[in-house]
Amino acid sequence: MNIKSRLMALGLSGALLTGGVLVATSEGEMLHSYVDPVGIETACFGQTGHNIKLGMVFTNEQCLDMLSSSLKTFDRELVKLTPPLSEGEHIAYLSFIYNIGADAFRTSTLRKKLLAGDRVGACNELSRWVYAKKKKLPGLIIRRSNERRYCLRDL
Repeated sequence: MNIKSRLMALGLSGALLTGGVLVATSEGEMLHSYVDPVGIETACFGQTGHNIKLGMVFTNEQCLDMLSSSLKTFDRELVKLTPPLSEGEHIAYLSFIYNIGADAFRTSTLRKKLLAGDRVGACNELSRWVYAKKKKLPGLIIRRSNERRYCLRDL
């Protein structure tokens, strides 16, 4: 079963489902914990937090449950921090906030532009978020390009 079908089985739909697929394909799935490029202990589909420690091993089902839970949490934050979004913006910004966190999203120029009504300018800000510890990462370049494409599609 593909990731979309698996997330649908967990009750995700609409922008949450498509955003989840974008997150899952961007992050990739690791069934064990590891240290990401910026030194953060991570597991599954880019899951971070105080509960992730090196040496942990997960099942695919555990990873999907964590992804689904995190997507719902970040979606609630996104809705609180933004005006009503088009479906494409919602998909893009859900992937983005999942990756950078709610605090970074809250203070970003992207959000300031979005709140000021510069929706295209906000989407274009995604392309600036391709660095980790001042190093440009190829995976982030691809991810932001995909997010930007979703973001602009309905504008």
